[in-house]
Amino acid sequence: MTQFVKAVLFDLDGTLIDTAADFVRIIKRMSEQHGWQAPDDSAIREQVSAGASAMVKLILSHNQQPISDEVLQSYRQQFLDEYEADICVDSSVFDQLDSVLSTLEGHGTPWGIVTNKPRYLAEKLLAALDLTERCTVLVCPDDVRHTKPDPEPMYLALEKLGLPRGIASTVIYVGDHLRDIESGNAAGMITVLASYGYIPPEDQANLSDWGADFIVDSPAALAALLKSAQFDYL
Repeated sequence: MTQFVKAVLFDLDGTLIDTAADFVRIIKRMSEQHGWQAPDDSAIREQVSAGASAMVKLILSHNQQPISDEVLQSYRQQFLDEYEADICVDSSVFDQLDSVLSTLEGHGTPWGIVTNKPRYLAEKLLAALDLTERCTVLVCPDDVRHTKPDPEPMYLALEKLGLPRGIASTVIYVGDHLRDIESGNAAGMITVLASYGYIPPEDQANLSDWGADFIVDSPAALAALLKSAQFDYL
């Protein structure tokens, strides 16, 4: 059965844009500055979608450093400052997803981003990748009282797109974290789990329990799904 789609929304890190290499670089630089051992690249990658605090905790715990609130906030701020200053050296849109964006644009179907990345960083990253003008809507934690997994960010995206909540089922949301799927489901959207994203190994066996309407294991599979006859873009 064909599902009619009025918009497609993406999570940012690990779903639309592969940012892990830049986080790995920043963490290695910080580790060198403090005389620490950097965690493995794969361990860093698995924490990207959990946010800056999770990545800083990874560095500290890997080096058996105390993790008080004061210490965490201090190193988190350093991490964010270094990332902001050098945000897009190795980051890029996942292979084949730029063609998906072009296809949506060709249909006149708006696409956007709902992320837990702070707005000042999300905007700088999109600008570096020449996506600012192409992205129809950007919703960040700064814009809402309740972040994902609450549906509030999804509802705000609908509002900015001029779509009533009653037709949320005509909007696709793609994400690589449990909170993405929970937020999209709570808003009544079609949810797609990008299992190629930044998901820890211990969660991989339970992905079917997350409740996504679709699971894709590669950017190519996501591209194929979004371009398939299963969806008709309005």
